[in-house]
Amino acid sequence: MMLCAIHCPALTRIAIAAIATLIAPAAAQEAFPSRPIELIVPTPAGGGTDITMRQLAAIAETAIGQKVVVVNKPGGAGTVGVAALVEAKPDGYTLGAVYNAPLTMLPHIQNVPYASDAYVAVSLSNSAPLVHCAKPDFPAKNGKEFIDYLKANPGKVTYGGDGVGGTVHLASERIFQPLGAKARLIPFQSAGETLQNFLGGHIDIYGGSFPPILTHLKEGRMKCLLVTAADRHFIAPDVFGTKDLGLPAVGTIVWAGLIAPKGTPADRITVLEKAFGEAARSPRYKEAMEKLGTKAEGSTAAEFKKLLDDESAAMKQVVTALGLLKK
Repeated sequence: MMLCAIHCPALTRIAIAAIATLIAPAAAQEAFPSRPIELIVPTPAGGGTDITMRQLAAIAETAIGQKVVVVNKPGGAGTVGVAALVEAKPDGYTLGAVYNAPLTMLPHIQNVPYASDAYVAVSLSNSAPLVHCAKPDFPAKNGKEFIDYLKANPGKVTYGGDGVGGTVHLASERIFQPLGAKARLIPFQSAGETLQNFLGGHIDIYGGSFPPILTHLKEGRMKCLLVTAADRHFIAPDVFGTKDLGLPAVGTIVWAGLIAPKGTPADRITVLEKAFGEAARSPRYKEAMEKLGTKAEGSTAAEFKKLLDDESAAMKQVVTALGLLKK
């Protein structure tokens, strides 16, 4: 090349330079992904979202060809982690592993540091009902007796959940209000923290997801009384659903899914949607989720976006009915 620069005719040197210019951008294009992906979980370690999404990350690494590093950023009932996600560089290397409350519930109740269009959907990963569980000596054997006890002792029973306007709170109040039952919410940052306080005797009722409690349930340290879905759940078929209480239309499901910052290139969203969707639909993940009492999903980005939009509209109605809609 140096010899040509000295001896080649001018036109030849110009042609070589033009070819080099065309080749350079193609050579500089980054194969995606070429380095580890960070997965922000907006809850502390040990909660239901954390447990299920860590398992998904481990399976997805094979399809992605890179490490998926889970980073817990709890606080504000999930809003701190979502805020960190939307502020990240939109290059596909930072994703959020999120659940209902910070996306479809809390924005109707309080000002959050992000807009609903500050992120894009990638894939819904798993879903399951929430559950209410008590100590073995709690004076109720099933969901109906539980509601009757709450009605006879208004505001005296405490239940743990992920904050005012969080998933546990809204799912519970959708059941309690029409039945005239009253319980007192004690807010925590995650299902794991709720469980610790329940086992420590600081609250009467565990409100949260199934994954953190299965060992304690099997070993008889707690009994479950009610799931927030309309139908009974396969992991605990004797536990009442809302249909058993005469409320077939008020079931609430908690889910976990992946989002990316707005502006993430569409082709990279497609890569991530495919990799994480396949991981969620894999026999390995389905088997793992069944053991945790959760249903594996693996949706498309479009399907997940529709879920977000529909649920947000429905939860706005619930929040309004509870008098919690922000001014």
